[in-house]
Amino acid sequence: MKKIYIIWAWWIWISWIARYYNENWYKVFWSDSCKSELIEQLNKEWINIKVWIFPENIDKSFEKAIYTEAVPLEQEEIKKVKELWIPLQTYPEALADIANKKRLIAIAWTHWKSTTTSLLSIMMKDSKLWVNTLVWTILKEFGNKNTYFSNSDFFTLEACEYKRSFVKYKPEFTIITNIDLDHLDYFKDLEDYISAYRELIANMKEWWYVVISWYCQNSKTLIWLREDINFVEVFENSFTLNWKNHKIDEFKLNVPWWHIKFDANLAYVLWVILWIEKSHIKTSLETYSWVWRRMETVKLTQNNNRIMSDYWHHPEEIIPTLKAIRQGYKPNKLIVCFQPHQYSRTIELLEWFRNCFWEADTLIVPDIYESRDSKEDKEKMPPEKFIKQINHKDKIYWDWLERTWKILQNLDSEHKDSIILLLWAWDVDNLRNYF
Repeated sequence: MKKIYIIWAWWIWISWIARYYNENWYKVFWSDSCKSELIEQLNKEWINIKVWIFPENIDKSFEKAIYTEAVPLEQEEIKKVKELWIPLQTYPEALADIANKKRLIAIAWTHWKSTTTSLLSIMMKDSKLWVNTLVWTILKEFGNKNTYFSNSDFFTLEACEYKRSFVKYKPEFTIITNIDLDHLDYFKDLEDYISAYRELIANMKEWWYVVISWYCQNSKTLIWLREDINFVEVFENSFTLNWKNHKIDEFKLNVPWWHIKFDANLAYVLWVILWIEKSHIKTSLETYSWVWRRMETVKLTQNNNRIMSDYWHHPEEIIPTLKAIRQGYKPNKLIVCFQPHQYSRTIELLEWFRNCFWEADTLIVPDIYESRDSKEDKEKMPPEKFIKQINHKDKIYWDWLERTWKILQNLDSEHKDSIILLLWAWDVDNLRNYF
């Protein structure tokens, strides 16, 4: 069997690469920084994962090694791979090798990409088109995995803009959900950020389709960048296609709030372009109910408090998510345990963070997830300083999970018919197992 090595990559999207090669009869080895439920599941699938760094496990028998760009090039395993002259690829390069051989549908994003990709992929899986897909979340329709493989010519994936990763892809179809400035540890400013999306469109195959939200001003700047591409503008109840306005059929989702409905509209439009039967589209939309880490209900406690988990960590994602939970579930209290993603991002987006938690009755910040952060960033914005900057009447900083759990345990005993939301970027989601 051929062998492949994946370096230090907990992330859900790297697990897709592992599953792909495992499906294609490679022997997959993987190192990681910590244990997780995902790692336990992958081990059950015969993917050999070692927690922490083991350069001694790498020899010349490996066909190639793959790593996420969050891992520094000075990391010991990467150094060993280079010493042995084993081909080394970043995750986007490895994914491009696979995806560009198919009829690629790229969902580009700042926000809501997993929901749109999930809706689109489920519909195609259940249709005559079938699909191969990579989603950055877990779907029950895919056997509680983030992957689905078939003999289909189509491939759907979430196309990440960080370090212009998605310019390696050559899609026939692109959906752009929205564009908000992010990743200022790489991009210079908003213009630089939007320029990456221009490059994505420049790489598209001729005469195919870009589906864009009319309500995102940054996305609208991309319209008609190319005369040999069909640009489709999506509204609340209609869309433009071939210079004509088309109505979006009415459907009712089980998941609350407007932004989820609009994700469904974007997926609906592409399904129409692909000639999927409309009655089939409506059935798939109205039965869509749950994905991992997207307003996910984990369990109910003895006090009938709902434990929920959500991965959003950008202010423009947090605001509608909290509104949706407040209006959709109407809890007595909404208790939010928020773990920010990166010290640098908390600095860059601080002005937006200040007022994005007003829907929460109580806000807890246990720590900040560190990724690609400099020593200066960590010193400039420790979590106790971050929470002081947030405008909220009931906010708590309490470091590390064990102490945070005690706070949540007390709040659970004090309240009934409330929601405890784990809003997170790293290990705060492990608290779901404590209840």
